Amino acid sequence: MALQIIDPGFLTLTQDLGRFGQHHLGLTTGGPMDPFAFRFANRLVDNQANSVALEITMGGFKAVATQDMCVAVTGAKVDVSVDGKRQPQWRTLYIKNGQKIELAYAVKGCRIYLSVAGGFDIKKQFDSASAVVREGIGGINGGKLESGAELKLKKRNSLNQAWYLPESYIPNYGNHAVLRVIPGYQEKHFSRHQQRRFFYHDFRISDLADRMGYRLQGPKIECDINGILSEGICLGAIQIPADGQPIVLMNDRQTIGGYPKIGSVLSLDLAKLSQLTPGATVNFEPISIDHAHNLLHLADHKFKQIELKPCLLEANHERGFDV
Repeated sequence: MALQIIDPGFLTLTQDLGRFGQHHLGLTTGGPMDPFAFRFANRLVDNQANSVALEITMGGFKAVATQDMCVAVTGAKVDVSVDGKRQPQWRTLYIKNGQKIELAYAVKGCRIYLSVAGGFDIKKQFDSASAVVREGIGGINGGKLESGAELKLKKRNSLNQAWYLPESYIPNYGNHAVLRVIPGYQEKHFSRHQQRRFFYHDFRISDLADRMGYRLQGPKIECDINGILSEGICLGAIQIPADGQPIVLMNDRQTIGGYPKIGSVLSLDLAKLSQLTPGATVNFEPISIDHAHNLLHLADHKFKQIELKPCLLEANHERGFDV
C-alpha cells in the first residue's frame, strides 16, 4: 500500500491513456478527459506517458501517504495542501510517509490529475487500467474509488530531480470554448439554414454533462431524417437527437448510436470542453479534415518541444507555497 484514500470526492477514477482496439467487443475507450493535463502529470514525475494516474472530478479529495513518494497535481485550478501547507500545481511534490494530501474544490476547470512517480499499480483489463463505471471495467473492481481504498505504486528508482511547468504553458480554463468541427457525411441531412444556426450560435452546457457525453442547450437544430440504423461512432461525434439539442460524445461514450451526426469535434478541443462545467458556453467552428490533421501534428510537435524546468525536490514540501 502506498496511498490510502480518505475521501475520493465526487468522482475519482484511475486512468491511463485508454483502452484501444476493443470496440468490436462493445468496449469504449475511456482514458483521461484532458490528455494534456494527464500527460504533464506523468511527465512531472518522470513517468511513461501511459502510466496510471488519478482523474479527480471537481476536487474534494483527501488521501494519506503510507510511504515516501513524489506526486504532481495538474489540470483544473484547485488548492493543494500537504499536512495543511499549501503547495503548487504543475510541479513535482515530495510527500513523506504519513503526510496527508488534500485537494479543495476546483475554482477553474473541473478535471484534476494526480500522478505518482512510478504510476499506480492497477491490474489491466483488456490492455488498460482505465476505469469505465458504466461498463464496470478497469480501475479497482470496475468502479470509482471509495473511501478506504488502498492504492499500490509500481516499483521504480528514486526520483532525484523535481520539475515544474513554466506558467506560460499552463492552460487558463474559462467559461467558454470554441470547438473546431470536422463536418461528417451526414451533414447533407442538415439544410444550409440549419448548418448556419449550428455554427453561428452559442450553446450552453446543460446539467447532463459527464464522461459519456455533454448535452448542450441552444437553438433547435433540425435534420431531414429522424434517425438512422445504429452505426459506430467516434470520439467527439456530435449527435442531433429529435429535440434538436446537440450531444458531444466523450471518452466513455457508447460504441454505436442511431442519431444523425452533423460532424465531430477535433480531439484537441475535447480537452477544453471536458474542463467546462454546466452553465458554461461553447460555439462551433467548421474546419477541413486536412486542417484538422495539421493542427494535430502541430500540437504533438509543440507538446514535445515544451521543456520542464528543474527545481529543488526537498524545498517543495518544506517551504509550502504562498501566493
